[in-house]
Amino acid sequence: MSSFKQTPLTCSGHTRPVVHLDFSDNTDYGYFLISACKDGKPMLRQGDTGDWIGTFEGHKGAVWGVALNKEATVAASGAADFEAKIWDAKTGGEVQSFQHKHIVKSVNFSRDSVFLATGSNEKLLRIFDLNKSAEAVTTFNGHTSGIKHVMFFQNDRRLISCADDKTVRIWDPLSGKEIHKMEFSAIPTSLEVSRDESIVTIAHGNCVSFWNAESLSKVNEVTVPTLVNTASLHRDKTMFVCGGEDLKMYKFDYNTGKEIESFKGHFGPVHCVRFSPDGELYASGSEDGTLRLWQTTIGKTYGLWKCVDKVGSPQDLHQQEITAI
Repeated sequence: MSSFKQTPLTCSGHTRPVVHLDFSDNTDYGYFLISACKDGKPMLRQGDTGDWIGTFEGHKGAVWGVALNKEATVAASGAADFEAKIWDAKTGGEVQSFQHKHIVKSVNFSRDSVFLATGSNEKLLRIFDLNKSAEAVTTFNGHTSGIKHVMFFQNDRRLISCADDKTVRIWDPLSGKEIHKMEFSAIPTSLEVSRDESIVTIAHGNCVSFWNAESLSKVNEVTVPTLVNTASLHRDKTMFVCGGEDLKMYKFDYNTGKEIESFKGHFGPVHCVRFSPDGELYASGSEDGTLRLWQTTIGKTYGLWKCVDKVGSPQDLHQQEITAI
């Protein structure tokens, strides 16, 4: 496939840096992508094409974290207006709002979409029951700096969080107690739990490390040629992608740690990247205000990418360049 060129789809619409994104699972209508931006307006898109579906309007500050539930029926966002909001993903309407006392940096749904976890610059984690009042049912205290990310994992039996205090912590949602702490030499900038919940991927400094989700023992670590802001592991665990301060998207062999390829496409540091649920593409968001969709297998006909075979030599194979609107 070396005769093919990686041609990302560019998804415009945001007016400031894109700082976070999330995919739904596959649904009867395909899968969906939500993006968080400092322009305060999260956007919902068709995941495989990047086509814009709608914008969630209501925040009065930069949006730092977003989430879609697995069925893509509800969305969540956390923002600099000290609020976490729940949205109807079909109508775009606001459903609930949860007031905090500082910037909300991260939001995440439980598997059944009944609970929402939030992390904020209050140094606190909270869990809200979406069927009850706006008061948190559990509050977690232990981080000593602002929270960057929080996620349910281990089939919702645990929460995992990372913060500016250079730690990743595991929590018991029932008791609110911290049950494990992992310390790093640099701030963990990205946290991902694999879809089968077996591996936790953490970006920190110029490293991406991988941890067994049950034992929390490190199973792999790869050094990257830049400060890494974000990383995502492919569903089959053969490769991972990452991006950071040098504007490049990197793809590495998960087992050998060797770089497979790297691409420039963004015009600013890369803040977030995630593989789609089917693993056929990955989406990245950048300081340049765009989302870009990249093919996992370059040259494969998928979504808006069409593999065109010109008459002539194999060197004439190429991809069409398409911009998503």
